[in-house]
Amino acid sequence: MASRHALIRAGQREPAGGGLSIRQACDALAVSRSWFYARPLEVVPDAAATRLRDAIERLVLDFPGYGYRRVTHALRRDGWAVNHKRVLRIMREEALLCQLQRRFIATTDSQHGYRTYPNLLADLVLVGLDQAWVADITYVRLPHAFAYLAAILDALSRRCVGWCLSRQIDHTLTLAALEHALTNRQPPAGLIHHSDRGVQYACAAYVARLDQAGARISMAAVGNPYDNAKAESFFKTLKREEVYLHQYQTFHEAEANLARFIDDVYNTKRLHSSLDYRPPVEFEVDLLAATART
Repeated sequence: MASRHALIRAGQREPAGGGLSIRQACDALAVSRSWFYARPLEVVPDAAATRLRDAIERLVLDFPGYGYRRVTHALRRDGWAVNHKRVLRIMREEALLCQLQRRFIATTDSQHGYRTYPNLLADLVLVGLDQAWVADITYVRLPHAFAYLAAILDALSRRCVGWCLSRQIDHTLTLAALEHALTNRQPPAGLIHHSDRGVQYACAAYVARLDQAGARISMAAVGNPYDNAKAESFFKTLKREEVYLHQYQTFHEAEANLARFIDDVYNTKRLHSSLDYRPPVEFEVDLLAATART
């Protein structure tokens, strides 16, 4: 049976030039006009809309934790003229909104006899790189055990400047992450190192290494994760966009995947709302360029 689009192409009204009217087209194709009007139009996919849906899906596959606002900014950076409402609608229709959640396991042991330090970041205005670092520890689940990740971020750029994964949660873990950060950045004396009050950060060996590097020590209040919110936010992103999407079978598999995510995704590609939707590395390059011009 002829499609309605064939009839439409035949002509909906009789034009002055002698084209077929709907009545004539229906007669020619041996169909009734009631059939023509009752039959719904076939939906012809719009090429631009299809490309947009494909672009959104690719972004979510690359960054599974992206919400609709971050996806919108990423699309705009790629040249799409699109608003967040349309992105949200498409992500809902395609079931691309992230809903990952996991149970929290505490990794901080602040019941120790080591000295603790006041919070130096509470009223500090950050203006430069390596002015302050934030450090913390989280766990990564393996089939029969836990691995522990210590990470250090630049407090201004949110870049992960040092990290280490270990089977033990002790000061050798945090020291290895610290050495990684110091080697990568070589910060000037006066750097503020901020962490929780866990024994891994308060122990003599860790404090001595900070003193040797000329760093000032800052610690969050007991039981207040908001005092180290930037580190907590980093771990939330890492868990939702990497750890929870995989089932690591071995320690080395977890280490390799975390290295890829931190170095190739989080630092260099993932957009951060607090950085005007730029990745940390791009933010640092822009900041250094702006500083050089002044």
